[in-house]
Amino acid sequence: MTIPLTDTALTRDQRAAALDAMTGAEPLDILVVGGGVTGAGIAVDAASRGLRTGIVDMGDWASGTSSWSSKLVHGGLRYLYQLDFALVHEALTERGRLLTTTAPHLVKAQPFLWPLKHHYERTYSAVGVGMYDALALAGARGRATVPMQKHLGKKGTAALAPALDTSDLAGAIRFYDARVDDSRLVIDLVRTAVGLGALAANRTRVTDFLKDPRGAVCGAVVEDRETGAIRQIRASRVINATGVWTEETQDLATDAGGLKVLASKGIHIVVPKESIDAESGIFLRTEKSVLFIIPWPRYWVIGTTDTPWTEDVSKPVATRADIDYILDHANSVLARPIGRDEIIGVYAGLRPLLQPQLRPGAETASTKVSREHTVTRVAPGLTAIAGGKLTTYRVMAEDAVDHALGKPMAEAHPSKTADLPLVGALRYRRVAAGAGAIARERGWALSRVDHLLDRYGDEVPAILDLIDSEPEARYGEPLAAAPAFLRAEVAWAVTHEGAAHLDDVLLRRVRLDLEQRDRGLSAADEVLDIMAGLLGWDDEAVAAEKTAYESRVADLAAAEEETTDAAAVARVSTAV
Repeated sequence: MTIPLTDTALTRDQRAAALDAMTGAEPLDILVVGGGVTGAGIAVDAASRGLRTGIVDMGDWASGTSSWSSKLVHGGLRYLYQLDFALVHEALTERGRLLTTTAPHLVKAQPFLWPLKHHYERTYSAVGVGMYDALALAGARGRATVPMQKHLGKKGTAALAPALDTSDLAGAIRFYDARVDDSRLVIDLVRTAVGLGALAANRTRVTDFLKDPRGAVCGAVVEDRETGAIRQIRASRVINATGVWTEETQDLATDAGGLKVLASKGIHIVVPKESIDAESGIFLRTEKSVLFIIPWPRYWVIGTTDTPWTEDVSKPVATRADIDYILDHANSVLARPIGRDEIIGVYAGLRPLLQPQLRPGAETASTKVSREHTVTRVAPGLTAIAGGKLTTYRVMAEDAVDHALGKPMAEAHPSKTADLPLVGALRYRRVAAGAGAIARERGWALSRVDHLLDRYGDEVPAILDLIDSEPEARYGEPLAAAPAFLRAEVAWAVTHEGAAHLDDVLLRRVRLDLEQRDRGLSAADEVLDIMAGLLGWDDEAVAAEKTAYESRVADLAAAEEETTDAAAVARVSTAV
C-alpha cells in the first residue's frame, strides 16, 4: 500500500511552522511525546490513519536509545531457546517487511556465523536455527526474504572467516538476520510522518501536562529549547513514548502509578574493516547473553553489554571495564586478537526494560503486556508505552495508537502501516538498478553510489540535482577528513533532515562519531562551514558549536579511562 506523501523535508522553517500549528486553536487528535523509533513509528501510524498528529522530543530525533543500538533488525534467536515462538515470529515478520517494503534502502540482509565447539552442539543449534528460518518463512507467507541456514565444517568455516580461531571448533552454522542504521531509520520515520501530515518539532521539551475540568490529560506544556519560549499544545490523546524517561514523563501527569522502567546499559566498540578478516558477521553466546560482531562497509561493530544503570540517564557512557569485556569476548574466538589501539569508535546507550509489574495504581484492566513491550493508560487521556525493540517498532506503534483511540475508534481508523514504504523506499530498487550508470556518469566508484543508495534510497536523484544546482558549493566533493562522505550529505542533513547543530550531523546523520577516534572532530571545520552557509551562522555561533562538540569528545575520552559507571559519569559535563 502507498499513501501519497507531501513535502517530507525537516527544516528550521518546518519546525517553527509545526510548533505554531500545534499550539494553535485546533487541538491535535494525538500528541506523541518522544522522538525515538517507537515515538516516530507512532507518529507514522497515527498520521497514516488520517489523525491530526503531532510529535515532540526534548532533544534531536533519535538522540536517546534509538541511535545507540546494535543496529540489528532481528527475530531474537535466543528467545527460541526460551520457547517464546510468538515473539520470534512477530519480530521475523517485521524483519521481512523492513527488508522488502518498508525500508529496503536502510535494512540489509546480514549473514552470521555461529561457531560450534562440539559436534553435539550442531544438532540442537540446527533445530533452533531451523525453527528461526521456518518462522521467518511463515511470517513472509512462504517467501524467503533471507537465505536459509547452511552448515559448515571446520574448513568451510575457516574459508568464510579466516579471522576465526578454528583450532577448537567443530564447524559453524551460517544464518541470516539484518542490519540497519538506527538513527537514519528514525529520521526517515519522522520525515514520513511529516509527509503524511504530522506536525514535528524536536528540541521541544514537555514540562507539564494540561488537564480538563474532569482531570483528564488534554495536552502538554512545552518549552522550545531553541528559543526558551513556553507553549501549550492541546490534544485529545497523548502518548508517552519516552523510553528510559517514561517514569519521569508520566509523573508530570500523575502520582498514582504507571509503568516501571529499568535502564540497562549496552556498549559497543567499532574497529576498522581490516581488523577482522571475514566475509560474515559472527554470533557468540556468552555467559550472560549474546555478542555480535557485525560487518559494515568500512568497519565492524562489536557488542553488546547488558548492565543495570543507576546513574543519570542522559549520560550513558562506556568505561574501561566495559571495553575490556567486549574485547575479551571477541578475542576469545579470533586467531589474531584485536588490540585496544585498533578501536576507532565506542558508544553506549540505555535500553528501557520493563520491570515485572506495573507501578502501583496503573490501570491493569486496560493494559496490554507482552514479553517485549507494554501499553497502558497511566491517566485519563494519557497512554504510555515502554519496552520492546527496534525490530518491532511498527507493531508497538499500532498497539499504542489502538490503545489510545479505544476499540471503536481504532476499528473505524485501522492501522495502514503494514505495507507502507518510508521515505526513500518506494522507488529504491528502480533507482538502484541504475547505480552503474550513475557511477560512470559521475566518475565515481560504484561503492560511492551504493553508499548513497543505502542511506537515501530513491532520493539519490534529488541529491544529485542538489550537487548540480550549486556547483560553487562543491557538494559533489568528498569531505576532506572523511572522504567516504560527500559535502552534499551535510547539506542534505540540514535542508531535508532537520540538522540544526554540529552534533546532529556528526552523531545521527553523517555519523562520523562512530568511525573516527576523534568522533569526527577533524571534519568539524568543513562541516560547520557548510552548515553555517545554510543556517546563517556567524563566527560566534560556529565557534560555540565547535567548542560544545570538543567538550563532548574530551568528556567521553575521559570517561573511557574510568572503571566504574559513577566515576565515568563524573567526567561528563553535559548530556551525551
